[in-house]
Amino acid sequence: MKPVHVVGGGLAGSEAAWALANAGVDVVLHEMRPVRMTDAHKTEKFAELVCSNSFRSDDWTGNAVGVLHAELRRAGSIVMRSGDAAQVPAGSALAVDREVFSDAVTEALTAHPRISVAREEVRSLEQLLQAPDDKVIFATGPLTSPALADSIRSLTGEDSLAFFDAIAPIVHADSVDFDIAWKQSRYDKEGPGGDKAAYINCPMDEAQYAAFHAALMSGAKTEFKEWEKNTPYFEGCLPIEVMAERGIDTLRFGPMKPVGLTDPRVGKRPWAVVQLRQDNKLGTLFNMVGFQTKLKYGAQEEIFRMIPGLRDARFARLGGIHRNTFLNSPKLLDGTLRLKAEPRVRFAGQVTGVEGYVESAAMGLLAGCFAAAERLGRDLSAPPATTALGSLLTHVTGGHIGDGKGSFQPMNVNFGLFPPIDAPTHGPDGKKLKGEERGRAKKRALGERAIADVEGWLTSGVAQ
Repeated sequence: MKPVHVVGGGLAGSEAAWALANAGVDVVLHEMRPVRMTDAHKTEKFAELVCSNSFRSDDWTGNAVGVLHAELRRAGSIVMRSGDAAQVPAGSALAVDREVFSDAVTEALTAHPRISVAREEVRSLEQLLQAPDDKVIFATGPLTSPALADSIRSLTGEDSLAFFDAIAPIVHADSVDFDIAWKQSRYDKEGPGGDKAAYINCPMDEAQYAAFHAALMSGAKTEFKEWEKNTPYFEGCLPIEVMAERGIDTLRFGPMKPVGLTDPRVGKRPWAVVQLRQDNKLGTLFNMVGFQTKLKYGAQEEIFRMIPGLRDARFARLGGIHRNTFLNSPKLLDGTLRLKAEPRVRFAGQVTGVEGYVESAAMGLLAGCFAAAERLGRDLSAPPATTALGSLLTHVTGGHIGDGKGSFQPMNVNFGLFPPIDAPTHGPDGKKLKGEERGRAKKRALGERAIADVEGWLTSGVAQ
C-alpha cells in the first residue's frame, strides 16, 4: 500500500501524520525546515509554537475550545497528549512549555515505525502527484512557501485570502519587579493543579494607563509593503496598538481588563492591568497576554517598560507580525477537505480558514482520518455538526459563510457554530435558572451533547 504524503510539520501536519500512521497507513512527512526557514519559526522541530503558548480554556463545561480539547483527547490527538505532558500553570487554561511540547511531538513522530520524515521543500502540487493513486495532505499553514502557494493558486484558479497575525513578547520572570506586580488568577480561579496564582499582574492607575495608551498610539510601527496594505487583521489576534486606536477604553475592557483582580498593595481593583502568563515549565519565562504587536523593536522596549513592574524587564523575545494566507475553503474544498479541482489533494490546518492551535490540529486530525479511511477502502462519515470537530468542519466547508454576505474569514471554535440546544430551565435542586446560571447550564449541555456525539462517531468507524 502506497504511503500518504503530508506536507508541513506544524500542528496540523503532525496531527494528520499521527492519525494516518495509527490507522495503519504509511506516511511520508515533508518538512522544509531547516532547509528553508519561515519568517516566524526558529527551529526545525515539529509543532513549533510561534505565537502564544496557550491552547486557551481547558474547561469543557463552559467554553467551546475546552470541548474541542476533550474531543481531541478522545480521538487520540498527539497535540493534546503532548500538551498535557508539557503543561505549565495557567489557571483554567491549558498552557505549555513550548520547548517540551515540540520536543514531545517531534520524538513521537520520528519514533513511529510508519512515519518517514523528508526534510525538503515541496515546491508544487505536481511534485507529489505522479500517479493516479497518489494522495497528499497539505498542512503548510499560513506561512506556505511562495513557490507552493503559486502552485496552489494556479490549480485553484483564484488568489488565496490573507490576514496579518501578530506575536506577543516574552519576558524573563526574574526581571519583573514584585514590589509592584503580584501573582493571581482572575477571581482566584483554580487551574488543573489547584493553582490560583498562575498569572503575573502589573497594575496601572488612570494616569499611567493614559500615558501608556498615548505611547502606543505614537510609537514607531512596522511599515507594510504596498501590496500588504489592504490585508485585514484577524479580530481574535489584533495588535495591541490597533486595539488602542479604537478608543481610550478599548484596552481597559479588552486584554487589560482588571476584573477579578485585587492589587494587594492597596486592597482594591486597579484601573487597568497587564497580565503575564507562564511560558515554560521552569517558570522563568512569561508572555504578555494579548500584547501581540507590530511596534518596532526599539519602540517595544521603550513603551513596554512603562508598564509598572516591567521598568527593568528583559525580553526573551519581542513581538512581531507576519502575513498569513488561507484558502477560500467553502468554494475550494469538499466535505472531507479534498480540493474539488484535484481530489487526490486534501488541505488541513490554519490554511483552511480556522484560527488557533487546537483548531488547526483538529483539521489535521480530520484530514488524516479521512485520508486513512480512503486509503484503506473504508467508509467514514464526517463528525456530527453537534461536536466541536464537526462544527469546525462545517465552517470551513461551507456551512457558515463569514458575515453572511459571502465573505469567508478565519474563525476560532465557538458555541455559535454549534446547532442550538434547549437550555435547561431548572437546576438539579429544582430551582428555576435565571440569567447567567441558565447560560452556564446551556453551555454545559452543549458540551455534554458534543462529547457524547463525538464518542459515538469515534466508535462507529474512525480509521484510528
